[in-house]
Amino acid sequence: VYHQPEHVILASGSPRRIELLTRAGYIFDVVPANVDERRKPDEPPEKYVARLARDKVSAIAVDNVGRVVIGADTVVVINSAVLGKPDSADEAVRMLKQLSGRAHKVLTGVAVRLGDACISSVETTVVHLAELDDACINWYVQTGEPSDKAGAYGIQGIASRFVTRIEGSYSNVVGLPLALVDRLLGRLSKGPVPR
Repeated sequence: VYHQPEHVILASGSPRRIELLTRAGYIFDVVPANVDERRKPDEPPEKYVARLARDKVSAIAVDNVGRVVIGADTVVVINSAVLGKPDSADEAVRMLKQLSGRAHKVLTGVAVRLGDACISSVETTVVHLAELDDACINWYVQTGEPSDKAGAYGIQGIASRFVTRIEGSYSNVVGLPLALVDRLLGRLSKGPVPR
């Protein structure tokens, strides 16, 4: 288990990531990274989220030398489709129809950086959703909860009633796999890590 480093920055403005790190006892500043989040053609989902996490910590580390920076990016994957945050209520409905009654993967890329040392990894959790009828999906989308969440649902909120089972890290599905963050910080603290 890693002990709290000083001068940590979370390169995200996500309320869920902030809450997770706070509950886990980390002391940190929030400095959201502004990076191009477009997926490259044919980029595998695992490489995509790891790249975005590295891009986020790199963008913040430039102006914060000597500080540990944590970055993350989360997507939902069903079959070969990568689902990020929905751009509209209609897109949220389409996403939830894809996920209804099926298992899908939640992937979060996490990167930690201190100076030139940067390490990253990807956590995968399998989530099983109940069968959702159109009325349920429409009601849920109208709550507004899906609007800022990968895959158009939040396991920690109203949608918790739709989840029948998860295999893996719960905090990963929320947006930040805390055990992975801790392991990466521990590795970073052991000395130079190649970029």
